[in-house]
Amino acid sequence: MYQFWKKKTGKEIKDIVFNALEENVNYEKQNILGIPASYLDDKIFNQDNSFLQDAPFISTLIQNPNHIGCHTLGKSEPFFKGTHDIERELINICAVDILKGKKGEQDGYLASGGTEANIQAIWIYRNYFMQEMNARQDEICVLCSEDSHYSMDKAGNLLTLSVKKVPLIDDSRKLSETELDVILAQAQAEGKKYCIVVANMMTTMFGSVDCVDTYVNALKKHNLSYKIHVDGAFGGFYYPFTDQDSRLTFENKEINSFTLDAHKMAQAPYGTGIFIIRKGFMSFANTKEASYVEGEDFTLIGSRSGANAIAVWMILMKNGPFGWQEKIFILQKRTEWMCEQLKELNFDFYRHEKSNIITIRSQFVTEGIAHKFGLVPDNHKQPNWYKIVIMDHVTIEKLLLLLEDLRK
Repeated sequence: MYQFWKKKTGKEIKDIVFNALEENVNYEKQNILGIPASYLDDKIFNQDNSFLQDAPFISTLIQNPNHIGCHTLGKSEPFFKGTHDIERELINICAVDILKGKKGEQDGYLASGGTEANIQAIWIYRNYFMQEMNARQDEICVLCSEDSHYSMDKAGNLLTLSVKKVPLIDDSRKLSETELDVILAQAQAEGKKYCIVVANMMTTMFGSVDCVDTYVNALKKHNLSYKIHVDGAFGGFYYPFTDQDSRLTFENKEINSFTLDAHKMAQAPYGTGIFIIRKGFMSFANTKEASYVEGEDFTLIGSRSGANAIAVWMILMKNGPFGWQEKIFILQKRTEWMCEQLKELNFDFYRHEKSNIITIRSQFVTEGIAHKFGLVPDNHKQPNWYKIVIMDHVTIEKLLLLLEDLRK
């Protein structure tokens, strides 16, 4: 069932990481004179072997491997071959075992976060339309929902693309088909011919999920060219385990790429976004001027810490696929329990049935309660909603304290 994702013991994980580090360059033992980098400053960072021998992640941080480039494409910097191999396996776990792609048919890399991964996708598709379709830049637009992450606006600003946002039905957070039709007609009147679509796999505020078919049907109706990217920055390590019939996988030929964030539901260190795309598209982000980098550079970020890839790989391997399913199952049950309590209070709230985010209308939450429990508003200046995210640390006991204050 799972081709790359196999549960491993702590000893197996440690041995694999340390063997990978042995394959990397050793600045202390080898005469490496041309790399503008080294291990972490040993005057500040403890490099005592007795401290590091049982700490593969910390050891990787200290040895400081550079994961510049996209290692699924072939050539990469040989100095860091060992940990590059682990990142490559991690991409395969996400692309094949989680997102149901076929082995060898996806490329990807560990980005700095979901923002970068989303921008990477939009950058690639802008270049694809311009190079392959002879599109003018002003004929291309980004299409997403009103609940989409602000990284779409950032991408539009950076890449000089207009961003079209589709209004949602308030109670269901579903795309308004009528409004989508109007927006596409307006875009065509402005001369737009090509759409970079970003569909949501659990939005940041609501945990809502976009219906890709709604976009596809409307785009085909208007005879517009398009490429679809899925922003699963929050939902990528959650939603595939709660919706077995999800259309948001590589099995859906309409979808071309995905963003995932391991530093959210996977509890990895910040700086562990993941970008995955079908083979044949990374070339549209190639910076050939990076000629001193073996394999050149196809990523927005360039140099990045290999320790981030090791951290995510370790987390997934320690849990294993069935341990991960159990983790998500528990969070789902905890979320359902909280929803039942809110229903008993007659509170107006939104929750997608496959999500662990509960968003409560602001009239039911005082500012004091929001501050006390760290409930995040949709708008700090004029909140309409406050959200609860059911993570591992958000226990029933903690939720009971919130409910006690809400009842008062």
